[in-house]
Amino acid sequence: MAVEYSCCETAFIIRIILITLLVLFAGLMSGLTLGLMSMSLVELEVLVKSGTPSDRKHAAKILPVVRRQHLLLCTLLICNAVAMETLPIFLDSLVTAWGAIVISVTLVLLFGEQILPQAVCTRYGLAIGAAVAPFVQILVWICFPVAYPISKLLDRFLGKDHDALYRRAELKTLVDLHSNEAGKGGELTRDETMIIAGALELTKKTARDAMTPISKTFAIDINAKLDRDLMKLILEKGHSRVPVYYEQPRNIIGLILVKNLLTVHPADEVPARNVTIRKILRVSENMPLYVLLNEFQKGHSHMAVVVGERGNQIEQPSTENPTDGILKRRV
Repeated sequence: MAVEYSCCETAFIIRIILITLLVLFAGLMSGLTLGLMSMSLVELEVLVKSGTPSDRKHAAKILPVVRRQHLLLCTLLICNAVAMETLPIFLDSLVTAWGAIVISVTLVLLFGEQILPQAVCTRYGLAIGAAVAPFVQILVWICFPVAYPISKLLDRFLGKDHDALYRRAELKTLVDLHSNEAGKGGELTRDETMIIAGALELTKKTARDAMTPISKTFAIDINAKLDRDLMKLILEKGHSRVPVYYEQPRNIIGLILVKNLLTVHPADEVPARNVTIRKILRVSENMPLYVLLNEFQKGHSHMAVVVGERGNQIEQPSTENPTDGILKRRV
């Protein structure tokens, strides 16, 4: 009698242990389904390259596991389904049918499927995923004969890659949200967000968008005399380069380096034409800004004149097309 009681007690303890393991296993699979599948490959690659030391370590462990997303998804769902279907078998031998249903639903809801596992893995998905990555890889190998064909069908009908890189407008919005002015805990300053946003919009802008109109540009006539008044005006403007025009402000023919005027005495009233006039770069108003930026980075010029393409060229022997504006390299 004692031996029979001992055997029943041992069987009961074994069933309780198995039920507990099944619930924990199902909960782990459910949590990983949400935690791992919510991490895109792009996000993990960003963490690997520029995350904190711990995030880099965790992301590096997870990345090989989630690279084949559909295979991982099928593996986790199969393991979760097996655990959930096995659980009532052991519960039915311990309690009545309605009791098994109530206990099974409660355990599944709280621990095995929804609330607790997904809440924990949503908060600590990266660390948990990295810790169980070797175990998940083993499960992938075990479920491979069943999971692989299903994953290939999903690849075929849904597409293999689900990662979509951000478009420029989306990146700009993302940068704005990371600004400290957005009030969401971002670290980017207003100047930093403006610089990044400007770089993202660079391909859409042309030279005409960034130029200073001729009407607002300070320039001197090639026949003007560098007397005391003009020299004082040049110094007051504070520019390192001054455009030079012929008869009309729109006929820009070159530029003068202000530092070259140090040797000019105002009392001599030397004509501007007698000073070294450097060639100025001419660009079309439709030239993309990033192309012009590359030209400036070559170091051959710090200023360019923007020429319109309307075809109404002013007939002057020393000019090309009428100038619409001045574009300066700002460092």
